[in-house]
Amino acid sequence: MLVLAVDTATPAVTAGLVELEQADPARVRTVASRVRVDARAHAEVLTPQILECLSEAGRSRADIEAVVVGIGPGPFTGLRVGMATAAAFGDALGIPVYGVCSLDAIAADAVLEPTLLAPESELLVVTDARRREVYWARYRDGRRIEGPDVSKPGDLDPVHATMIAGSASHVDLFDLPVLPAETPSPAGLVRVAAAELLAHTVPDPLVPLYLRRPDAVERSYRTLDRTGA
Repeated sequence: MLVLAVDTATPAVTAGLVELEQADPARVRTVASRVRVDARAHAEVLTPQILECLSEAGRSRADIEAVVVGIGPGPFTGLRVGMATAAAFGDALGIPVYGVCSLDAIAADAVLEPTLLAPESELLVVTDARRREVYWARYRDGRRIEGPDVSKPGDLDPVHATMIAGSASHVDLFDLPVLPAETPSPAGLVRVAAAELLAHTVPDPLVPLYLRRPDAVERSYRTLDRTGA
């Protein structure tokens, strides 16, 4: 199964083509990928990156059987670019689009490290939430046990975490061994959705994880005021 995977929940604009084996859901192969770190270029580079991946792999859009997209947590502008692009490809090609937590995708890559195979190991994943805050989630045995949420690094207690992964500028704020998984990879995104992909389940509607609902409510009130409602 050839899957298009995209993520724009972090400053990294990520696109890739990943092959998922029916016989072994844990085995994925990245056919082509493009990653560009630029928080201001999501809209400009994502679609060209997808087309570059198709060209490099010698595949056409018709070969894509499903799309997986990171739904955050992340900033509004970045998330809507990735999710809108994924939805557009899914609609144009008549294929399902699966949304996955972007932090889960980072964790999926991090747990491939042998040091995290111990049953009691716990992983903390953090990414930049701006405003001097981080998005975070905790994982044990490859499964999310808490989060996603947003908080200031000083207010986040690592508790039983034995490893950390995520944003390079934020993992060093915690006194934990760092694993080399900074942003969602195409393979990580597909690993998270593998069971649904292979079961051909009907995907849930794409709902972004903004985690800052009060700000959204405030903006909606300002919009109503401008329209005179």
